[in-house]
Amino acid sequence: MRLTTKGRFAVTAMLDLALREHNGPVALAAISQRQQISLSYLEQLFGKLRRAELVESTRGPGGGYSLGRRAEDITVADVILAVDEALDATGCGGKEHCMGDDSGRCLTHELWTRLNDHMLVFLNSVSLRHLVDEQRAKGFTPEEGTPLKRAISPNPVVRPIRVTGPNSVFALGNALSK
Repeated sequence: MRLTTKGRFAVTAMLDLALREHNGPVALAAISQRQQISLSYLEQLFGKLRRAELVESTRGPGGGYSLGRRAEDITVADVILAVDEALDATGCGGKEHCMGDDSGRCLTHELWTRLNDHMLVFLNSVSLRHLVDEQRAKGFTPEEGTPLKRAISPNPVVRPIRVTGPNSVFALGNALSK
């Protein structure tokens, strides 16, 4: 069983959000840049997280996302399941037809089913607050890292305009008649 990038990215983005939300809503573009996750992919994930009421969105200038519940009330399992991540180590998706439709379960079906149960118990025991506290204990502060690159620069970029074609109908006619 392997947790795909969808679940890992969702947990990473939620942790980034939880670490910074005390400053107000967090822009997905900022999370995208810090965690190097595609903005369009984050938008898809956060749509699912919003529908699961794990995050709330604020529109307009200064808008972004904030947690929909307290960090201690959101578990890693909540996040992974909200983005439709399958937590299943069985080869059959729990449908008990590991050996094919007519053959039934494989010999190790119960083993993988018990592993699923343990994974879910473990992921339900880890809250976002726990992950935030771990990061802070390691000395992480939200101000660390690469500053967000702004799309609008305080210094305008001035580039000369080069005209490579005729600037009037008459000049165009003269150019074509040559």
